[in-house]
Amino acid sequence: MTKNFVEELKWRGMIHDITPGTEEELAKGPMSAYVGIDPTGDSLHIGHLVSIMILKHFQACGNKPFALVGGATGMIGDPSMKNQERNLLDEQTLAHNVECIKAQLSKFLDFNSDAPNKAELVNNYDWMKDYTFINFTRDIGKLITVNYMMSKDSVKKRLSRESSEGMSFTEFTYQLLQGYDFLYLYQNRGVKLQLGGADQWGNITTGTELIRRTCQGEAFALTCPLITKADGGKFGKTEKGNIWLDPERTTPYQFYQFWLNVSDSDAEKYIKIFTMLDQQTVEGAIAAHKECPERRELQKLLAREVTIMVHGQAEYDNAVAASNMLFGKSTSEDLRKLDERTFLAVFDGVPTFELTKEDLEAGILEVLAVKTTVFPSKGEARKMIQQNGFSVNKDKMTDPAYILSEKDIIDGKYILVQKGKKDYYILIVK
Repeated sequence: MTKNFVEELKWRGMIHDITPGTEEELAKGPMSAYVGIDPTGDSLHIGHLVSIMILKHFQACGNKPFALVGGATGMIGDPSMKNQERNLLDEQTLAHNVECIKAQLSKFLDFNSDAPNKAELVNNYDWMKDYTFINFTRDIGKLITVNYMMSKDSVKKRLSRESSEGMSFTEFTYQLLQGYDFLYLYQNRGVKLQLGGADQWGNITTGTELIRRTCQGEAFALTCPLITKADGGKFGKTEKGNIWLDPERTTPYQFYQFWLNVSDSDAEKYIKIFTMLDQQTVEGAIAAHKECPERRELQKLLAREVTIMVHGQAEYDNAVAASNMLFGKSTSEDLRKLDERTFLAVFDGVPTFELTKEDLEAGILEVLAVKTTVFPSKGEARKMIQQNGFSVNKDKMTDPAYILSEKDIIDGKYILVQKGKKDYYILIVK
């Protein structure tokens, strides 16, 4: 039995608005739908994940998904939820961004099988690049009134904000361009449904209106809620910025840690939205978590599912091993298995000292108390070493006469030292 797409989204809390007749249309058989993504950067971040997960569920329910990368609309900028106009990107930058986003989307959607509902990626630049301004305003502009466009929340909210400097004609026309995308895909690819975030409702329904007026056809819209955090903070944001899907921007370890550290109430919500786990499994995990919340098993399950989906099993295993560096028992062998990127992510914020190889020859006490300030004095360093409270690269060090050497250096440049249970320091050997 193929799952019911709307029912699947309902129990997950993933429906904000839906046009009348959408569920009945889906019941008639497989349907085609699309989600639009503006390639304003060369990586997606987890704020994009909600609409991508909806598209993933759509395909899993036997329907055909289209991912539309906005090579044309990305040159304009969507005013929805924005206080000011975005910088416009050049064609070369957009082309690069499109290629990077394609690769990331393939982790969620089946683009390559022989299935009739395999996903397809389309770029609206392909049908907009040769569409002249005169033809567009004559064919499309005459169908939608300014009054209709002004009634959209994305326009009204932008113009009503005190911080707003107004809206350029370029941005004002964005909803017509997005509406035309829907019309084009409806006419040329049989796409009857557009999916997206709640902030896109105005743009999406402009498309359904264009289809009605141009083709006398019926098209549909479904949006998901904008994701929030229980503490009121912005979802997907940390002190260092967005949580990206690109491992070069956000390491798999940092990605894993983000999900592992969400609150209990957020974990209950996110496990439904960001995983493909079925309802019985999710409800069982939530119930078990409530019995023993201090174990954070729900967060661990969430972090596991999302990290594997985005980065794969091997990177998940590395992230778990890396987490144990700080929060569990780990060995020198475990430490040396970490790649440099993960090593630096795990020990981000740890005090560092730069040394030369000649500095190491002075002996461990000289290194710890004179060449660096790991200890305030050689006497304190000697005492902790002799009391079994000091480690080098996760191995206990008990000899105050020890001399650090090449074999202690990780990745050709790092030595990790630890005093007590929680105080880490990195020696960077030049």
